[in-house]
Amino acid sequence: MTPPHDILFRTLADPTRRAIFERLCREGETTVGALTEQAGVSQPVVSKHLSLLKDAGLVRGRIDGRQTHYSAQIMALSPLMDWTSQMAGFWENRFDHLESLLNRMDQ
Repeated sequence: MTPPHDILFRTLADPTRRAIFERLCREGETTVGALTEQAGVSQPVVSKHLSLLKDAGLVRGRIDGRQTHYSAQIMALSPLMDWTSQMAGFWENRFDHLESLLNRMDQ
């Protein structure tokens, strides 16, 4: 089974997809058409990116008549926040050991 943070990293690795997600985070709910206007790619490409973001749990679609309104799901980033916290703790520990070693070498 693929760890959740790997899925999120893979999904957000594409710059266009990441830009779409960031725009939804900043501006809130919007339609595919509105996203396409500023994305610099065609509507089918935006729809494909939204589908992948939705599969990763990063966006949610709400149907209103003939349009789907998409919104970012910020809490879906929690596996990335957990992973970065773990990595920060790991590196802080490693740097503390390095500092200790350097201090012993200076004596």
